[in-house]
Amino acid sequence: QVQLVESGGGLVQAGGSLRLSCAASGLTFSSYYMGWFRQAPGKDREFVAVVRGNGGTLYYADSVKGRFTISRDNAKSTVYLQMNPLKPEDTAVYYCAAGRRFTPTTIRIRTGYDYWGQGTQVTVSS
Repeated sequence: QVQLVESGGGLVQAGGSLRLSCAASGLTFSSYYMGWFRQAPGKDREFVAVVRGNGGTLYYADSVKGRFTISRDNAKSTVYLQMNPLKPEDTAVYYCAAGRRFTPTTIRIRTGYDYWGQGTQVTVSS
């Protein structure tokens, strides 16, 4: 079965950095666009970034543009999210997700993805 496993979360001070990883198995990784979402306590899950299967097209939420970088290594079936500098408002559980129906709309919404990881906690202290 398909599994997405995130890692790399933790506690960091504002201005610091973290790199999240998401290892995928059970799917043809390069056929899927991979996205990162996050969910803060009491808030809806929101889109953060997405990368197409060939790694050539990237989109970011305005709130993270210029601070976060998404990338993927198809040979390792892994997608990454480099985050810096981090702000307290970046505190959330971060989820990776895989989808195949790429459109400018589907990539930014939860229903545009077929598989989800279990999430990793990122906490940024002020």
